Amino acid sequence: MLRCSGAVLWEDLRTVAYLAAGGAIGTVLRYGVSLLFDSSRFPWGTFAVNFAGSFLLAIIFFYLMDGPGVSVQLRLFLFVGVFGAFTTMSTFTVDTVSLFVNGHYGLATSNVMLNAFLCLLGAFAGRFLSSLL
Repeated sequence: MLRCSGAVLWEDLRTVAYLAAGGAIGTVLRYGVSLLFDSSRFPWGTFAVNFAGSFLLAIIFFYLMDGPGVSVQLRLFLFVGVFGAFTTMSTFTVDTVSLFVNGHYGLATSNVMLNAFLCLLGAFAGRFLSSLL
């Protein structure tokens, strides 16, 4: 929330700028990755973004948590901005419901299983790899 005092307002506006810049980058990356996949029958683009996001976020998050200290601004930029815009859990849920409503029960179930389990596996792998850095 923005406050009225001059110095505090400036800090809040900078925070908004970090979030907006990160969000813009994450959105463009998400769109670019989704273009790499044919999602006409199955939402592979959404899955790829969710998996890549889980994996990369875990590597960076755990490396930074166990390694060098980082500023609050960098954390907001990366974790809320870039990865918040890059990952697509809301799209995942709509894709799954759409598959289900259209009678593609197996594909809907596959979508849930792939996103839930492989993305978790990606996060565990990212955590492990961060310890090697």
